[in-house]
Amino acid sequence: MSAGPTYVISQSAIQNELTFRLNFLWPDQTQRMVSLAAPTYIDFVMSWLQKLMEDEQVFPTKSGRDFPSSFAYTAKHIYKHLFRIFAHLYHAHFEQVLHMSIEAHFNSLFAHFLAFGKEFDLLVMKDLMTQQGMGEGVVLLADKWRDMGILEG
Repeated sequence: MSAGPTYVISQSAIQNELTFRLNFLWPDQTQRMVSLAAPTYIDFVMSWLQKLMEDEQVFPTKSGRDFPSSFAYTAKHIYKHLFRIFAHLYHAHFEQVLHMSIEAHFNSLFAHFLAFGKEFDLLVMKDLMTQQGMGEGVVLLADKWRDMGILEG
């Protein structure tokens, strides 16, 4: 009697499974934090960001309309979520970035993202923290950024 079908699992399938295990917290409709797999989290962030960008109360497009007093908080919140997406892409998909030979472009995009965050004081170190403290990779990255003058302190 056969033990059942034999399945061949590719390296990319294993990587995809690991990718889905990287979870992020996101508030549900009742503002309770729920754990989401990275692809779902990224979809939620992008959908949320699209709604924000289209909200005239948050991003006024009409002449003479002022930005709300909460705009700085909103911008930092947006930046934090986009930073997490970058972190996920570097952590889980950099091999694919290398395979496509686009690492110089991707690194340049991230460097500009960081420079923009530094210029407008959007990068908040506590946002890089986990419940256990700063992750080892984030510590090394933060140290390197300090050495490069991207972060202070």
